[in-house]
Amino acid sequence: MGPDGWGTHAVEVTAAQVVKRFSRGDEKRAEREWRALTLLGEYAPGLAPAPRSMHLAAGVPTVVMSRLAGTPLRGRSPDEEQVKALAAALNELHAAVPADALRHVPVGPGQQGDLVAQLDEWAVTVHPRVGGPVGRAMGLGLQWLGGSGLGTEGASQVGPVFGPGDGNLANYLWDGSRVRVVDFEDSGRSDRAFELAEITEHVGSWVEHPFDVPTFLGHFELTAAEEARLWECRRLLALVWLFLLAFDHEHVRNPPGTVERQADRLMALLARGTIQPRSRHLGESACPETR
Repeated sequence: MGPDGWGTHAVEVTAAQVVKRFSRGDEKRAEREWRALTLLGEYAPGLAPAPRSMHLAAGVPTVVMSRLAGTPLRGRSPDEEQVKALAAALNELHAAVPADALRHVPVGPGQQGDLVAQLDEWAVTVHPRVGGPVGRAMGLGLQWLGGSGLGTEGASQVGPVFGPGDGNLANYLWDGSRVRVVDFEDSGRSDRAFELAEITEHVGSWVEHPFDVPTFLGHFELTAAEEARLWECRRLLALVWLFLLAFDHEHVRNPPGTVERQADRLMALLARGTIQPRSRHLGESACPETR
């Protein structure tokens, strides 16, 4: 995951296809994109672009795929029908790859272990230089992280799923009747709670237009273990975004005050109880953007 505007590829779009050219040395991103397209082409045809070709030998890793019709869900407040269609697409995506095939898919980048390691570094290099409400929220978030057990425990109590690894609503296209998914360069084996938190906590889900988190999460039947992990993942990702947005002044990508709003969002998530009964509660928070 990363702030909006961190480009890792160039995209050429024609009427029939999309050509995605990655930076030199970015073979792994290209390979993840290709793996996802081929897996979904076999197990969930139509949900994602159809794979056409992949080229690695020319020095610029390139993936060619079909072009999907549709308008990104980012840049609007998705209505009830679109939120339901987004949840349906994710339910299909998470269930698409069978267990015997999923076992051979590597864990996606930017998962829990990677994020905790990055936060441990930022706690030393970034947090001491940030003051005010943002610095206080960082401190409380790091304090929570230290006692959460996330630094040593994985997602062993929840089942694995195939996930795109990027919660940006720009990657979900509404064609008037269904939602389909693009951009799989960070995809891999994940778990449902982490993938849902990627969407609810992504800055793109609230900075411009509100996203109805309670309605969205209400479309998923989660186990008790997944519900508990979802809260933990939401806090973890909100803390990561707080640090990422603290760098926003270097390359401004979001409206003024975004990092302060993110600090408020993190504080609201930290104030919640560790678990609420059933999925209908999972989206409720004191964050005005999610109401």
